[in-house]
Amino acid sequence: VLEMGCGTARNLIKFNKRHPGRHLYGLDAASVMLETAQKSLAKHRCDAKLVCAYAENLDHQKLFAQQEKFDAIFFSYSLSMMPTWPDAIDAALANLKPGGKLYVVDFWDQADLPRVAAKSLQTWLHWFGVHFRPELLDYLREVAAQQQLHLDIQTVGPRYAYIAQITA
Repeated sequence: VLEMGCGTARNLIKFNKRHPGRHLYGLDAASVMLETAQKSLAKHRCDAKLVCAYAENLDHQKLFAQQEKFDAIFFSYSLSMMPTWPDAIDAALANLKPGGKLYVVDFWDQADLPRVAAKSLQTWLHWFGVHFRPELLDYLREVAAQQQLHLDIQTVGPRYAYIAQITA
């Protein structure tokens, strides 16, 4: 299981608690985040292999010395910070086993939130370089259709966020 844009490894630690014994991997472009991640993993006795690289450069053999592709890859609120997000999605799909799953959790348009709350949240996110990308869901739909993959999209809260799952 690989997290793209793993940051502090918070999600990998949570995943390990729910599903112990899995081989975990994390990729992030920021070495300072990976230093924090390594400390957190040690503190929680969680074993994961971390690599500093851009998501669009994912290659399971070169970066992780893995012969097999990944069973699951996920992006958790990270694609909204990646300028080359289409390439990151393509790289993730290219490194999934047949039948593997790609999960994307990210901010949605907040269309069902009260207008003031939605605008405040979007402004706050923008301060941290996080941008809602309406074209991202369209891209996932397009890729799934072109490659004949199954796509499922669920909303989180009043369109606060979404969870997309593609099965390879």
